[in-house]
Amino acid sequence: MTESSQDTPTAATPDLGNGKTRILLNAFDMSTLGHLSPGQWKNPVDKSATKRRLEYWIELAKLLERGGINALFLADTYGGYDTYEGSLDNCIRRAAQWPITDPTIPISAMAAVTKNLAFAITASTSFEPPFLLAKRFSTLDHFTRGRIGWNIVTSWKKSAFKAIGLDNPIEHDERYKQADEYLRLLYKLWEGSWADDAVFPDPANDSYIDPSKVRTIRHQGKYFSLDAKHIVDPSPQRTPFLFQAGTSSAGSEFAATHAEAIFVSAHSPSVLRPKIDKIRALAAAQGRDPRSIKVFATFTPIIGRTDEEAQAKHAGLKKYASTIGGLVLFSGWTGIDISKIPLDQEITAADSHEAHKVRSILDSFTTTSKEIPQWTPRVVAEHASIGGLGPVAVGSPQTVADELERWAREADVDGFNLGYVTTPGTFEEVVDLLVPELRRRGLYPELEEVSEEEALTAREKIYGKGQSGLRADHVGSSYKYDVYKEDEPYVKEETKEVVVENGVTSE
Repeated sequence: MTESSQDTPTAATPDLGNGKTRILLNAFDMSTLGHLSPGQWKNPVDKSATKRRLEYWIELAKLLERGGINALFLADTYGGYDTYEGSLDNCIRRAAQWPITDPTIPISAMAAVTKNLAFAITASTSFEPPFLLAKRFSTLDHFTRGRIGWNIVTSWKKSAFKAIGLDNPIEHDERYKQADEYLRLLYKLWEGSWADDAVFPDPANDSYIDPSKVRTIRHQGKYFSLDAKHIVDPSPQRTPFLFQAGTSSAGSEFAATHAEAIFVSAHSPSVLRPKIDKIRALAAAQGRDPRSIKVFATFTPIIGRTDEEAQAKHAGLKKYASTIGGLVLFSGWTGIDISKIPLDQEITAADSHEAHKVRSILDSFTTTSKEIPQWTPRVVAEHASIGGLGPVAVGSPQTVADELERWAREADVDGFNLGYVTTPGTFEEVVDLLVPELRRRGLYPELEEVSEEEALTAREKIYGKGQSGLRADHVGSSYKYDVYKEDEPYVKEETKEVVVENGVTSE
């Protein structure tokens, strides 16, 4: 099935805008107690505290597989949130994304009990050599039979940089320049180092791999140097399916170049739509099909069999919410120490005195809309402790499905990263109540029994069967083995000395 055939409207599937006829759903989780709804660990039905046991992840994977969920999208972070009151204490006390374990470790166990569920793992371009990340993701792509995606982030927390021995984070736009080179070096390893037929077992001649078909990558860039062959043979996708988070100016340019899917967050479709339009326009300017970039928005559903039941659930969940935990996350994301602002004073971008923050989230939390006409600490406190970054929809499966359709039309998103309030409770509601309603509307595919060999890769699940590798219009395709050409070494620009003498400037 090609992408165009998937997106062709039929009588049974309504047009959601721009030819979209389906809604893609990812489950959004994090290997920590307090992801986007801190405090729910106190709720007797919540199992967040069991995430340090492998059984949690195995059972979650089985549940998502049963619901035909596209992917399990796993957030990650490398340091605590210390902007609120200038301390980590409340981050730790409220378990606001603390403690947190490595999200890559349980992937193999989850892959072993599923055939269709894909996995998108957050990893940073700021903290490890590209060669090591390339090896890890190639390994995971092999073990999952091509069901791996990478959510590319550039890290910004001072606490995280101090943990690896650096006093301050790299400046925002410079991080994206570094990340661009990082990705191009990875493409060289994943796409350009091994020929498709390099692995050619020949027992008679005691030969398993033809060394003449494994290229040495010699990269000399501004930020990275490497002289090596990729140590892992080509995996089913070679390059993992590429997500990217962040819609700042630099982030949008990066996404338009490298991302196959973008993870966005906003409280209103009207706030989000201009950012998405900009990224698609930037992609088109680079010769990419702008519709090939799939956009996933944060969305937290609270679902009951009726609207009244859902409202009652919501009221019960509020009893366990950690208001301070939510404010800790808000302050960390935006660089605003909200503890210093009067409860009903409007929050503006000028309140952000911390240079290191998530600029797109700051913009989202200081841009008003008809849904939220004014941001104050009181309003933030109400929103941040349940659902965190994005909208919360409370209602029956029909009500929540209506809201998903509205966002798909008005914001031009292709799908959603569905956050939870309690786990696995929210995900059970999605699988047992929401997915059947979306299928009834013709917006979500029915489950099909397939063998492991027939199962689709993460990229095929988005673009259609047969598209396991990068699309031809993606920049990474220019590094494929058969067309590979090494970049010229980076040459540092010499600083010109400027001399002013008798009012005359010379160099």
